[in-house]
Amino acid sequence: MKIIGCQFDIAWEDKPANFARVRSLLETRRPLAGELVLLPEMFATGFSMNVAQIAEPEGGPTETFLRETARELQIDLLGGFVRREQGRGSNQAVCYDPQGRELARYRKLHPFTFGGESDHYAPGTQIVTFDWHGVRVSPFICYDLRFPEVFRAAMAQGAELLAVIANWPEAREAHWITLLRARAIENQAYVAGVNRCGRDPNAAYSGRSLIVDPKGEIVADAGDGEGIISAEIDVDSLRRYRSDFPALRDRRGDL
Repeated sequence: MKIIGCQFDIAWEDKPANFARVRSLLETRRPLAGELVLLPEMFATGFSMNVAQIAEPEGGPTETFLRETARELQIDLLGGFVRREQGRGSNQAVCYDPQGRELARYRKLHPFTFGGESDHYAPGTQIVTFDWHGVRVSPFICYDLRFPEVFRAAMAQGAELLAVIANWPEAREAHWITLLRARAIENQAYVAGVNRCGRDPNAAYSGRSLIVDPKGEIVADAGDGEGIISAEIDVDSLRRYRSDFPALRDRRGDL
């Protein structure tokens, strides 16, 4: 099965425009039934701290868009958006299956304090995994990438594909690429990092959405413009690699 990443220039706090852009991109490379499609962090609004303006209740327009698009295209679709929970924002990723059922809901563990996110958004508390055609997937959001211990914990829970959706700025592009490859190598897992491109009122974004194989090789690179990337997820090969080079068995869980 293939995983697909959609990289685009998010229209600032304009949900209808961003829904239309996602649909347009998916028409250029229409996914096959059952494929897993990833959209960036806060894909409907951009990385906004304006929680009062962009946060949604349960079943709001972004969740509805994701659910209905997954059902219409018969895909598994994961995207990021903002919910209001207990008076604060919650930066979330949610995935729907081809029947429009919720497969997983993840809340960003590490709000980006340097960018003011922790002033407006509450941190999540749980690592999440879900099954996609026999592959165990664990979603993460942007700044989480700098904290390898949570990826290791996901791997220990069976994760074989680590999905990172982001608004990662151009100024730290080299870190993005290096850390995605590192998370793949150290966990012997596929890693898909899906970023935005373009600009918002606060930063420029160079894209560079990547799919990395368990040996750390980049198998798909979106470059710096809008577009679609895809790669085959060969879980049998991944499992053979873990068996043939069993580095993960030497982990020191006591430290």
